Amino acid sequence: MPPDGVIREVEQFLYRETRLLDERRFHEWLELLAPDIHYSMAARGIRYPKSSKAIAILDRSRYVEEDPMGEEDLALFDETRESLAARVARLDTGMAWAEDPPSRTRHFISNIEVAVGERDGEVRARSNYIVYRSRAETEQDFYVGARDDVLRRCNGAWQIARRRLVLDQNVVLAKNLSIFF
Repeated sequence: MPPDGVIREVEQFLYRETRLLDERRFHEWLELLAPDIHYSMAARGIRYPKSSKAIAILDRSRYVEEDPMGEEDLALFDETRESLAARVARLDTGMAWAEDPPSRTRHFISNIEVAVGERDGEVRARSNYIVYRSRAETEQDFYVGARDDVLRRCNGAWQIARRRLVLDQNVVLAKNLSIFF
């Protein structure tokens, strides 16, 4: 486990990141991302425990011992720093119709757990999130799930080197996924 000071730094870093997203300060948010970031989101598939008696005719591969973090599930996002920067640049053009008028978001993160990373200068931060999105007069969406981040210290500051998001919903009811998580 990292020292308490590092844990507090990581928490404050993640809180600042969510504030930048909620304030639509996307260029500043991009600065928090490592050049080699892998940013992905998966939706969970339906899994049944091996002890399930609910439906006996399912393919045995649909049964699992535990609920994994979506490594084999459908990728809703699978992005790099370049693709994220392109999305931000598109927002700047005024031609991103899914964000005209812009979404208002509120990001909540909780249950932050920080562990020593696999490489020197890295930590792994796991957390839960809720993102509330409202747009125009009637659109409202909630996104709920878990995050698994690898943060890397670079020139004395933290950067996000990997973000793996798992969405708890099986079906996304929102009209689009045009926001950042």
